[in-house]
Amino acid sequence: MLHMVLVRPGATDFDEQGRIKGTLDIPLSASGAIEVAQTVSELADVPVEVVYSAPCQSAAQTAAAVAQTHRAKVKTIDELRNLDRGLWHGKLIEEVRQCQPKVYRQWQDNPTAICPPGGEALSSAQERLRGAIGRILKKHRSGVIAVVVPEPAASLVRCFLEHSELGNLWKAECDHGGWQLIEIEPRKLVASA
Repeated sequence: MLHMVLVRPGATDFDEQGRIKGTLDIPLSASGAIEVAQTVSELADVPVEVVYSAPCQSAAQTAAAVAQTHRAKVKTIDELRNLDRGLWHGKLIEEVRQCQPKVYRQWQDNPTAICPPGGEALSSAQERLRGAIGRILKKHRSGVIAVVVPEPAASLVRCFLEHSELGNLWKAECDHGGWQLIEIEPRKLVASA
């Protein structure tokens, strides 16, 4: 059996401000570094063998801290990058809610039906992330691996692995820090990837 530790990077200044970070390359904030230290402490006894990371700074910093504790390698995979939010990058979530209430509600109620202006459709992001996770699972049949992915991409990965519903992606946008251990039967998931 394979176990995946799905790790959300620590907070960035944008997370703390309620801004949409998407694919922007933002480092951890001071409180984000504290969250990462907490995650590293919590994972100290989990035998992580390798750490896969999204390419953004906050994910890379989080992955490096987790890997250092476990003397594991970090492998950065571009396809694990966050959703491209196009013209929404850097905007306050509240600003989108007030200025584009219909679009805000559509993204909340049915995110597959809306694409941020100049951004990436949710279905494209799901396909990209599913492919990246599928390739990782082909390399690992047992043991423990960690995957560091920012929100809302982490929610997409979690839904794929657990066959669950997406939930509120606006809320997930500013979720940070923490981790979840997911038990995986790679053959079943690779077949559905």
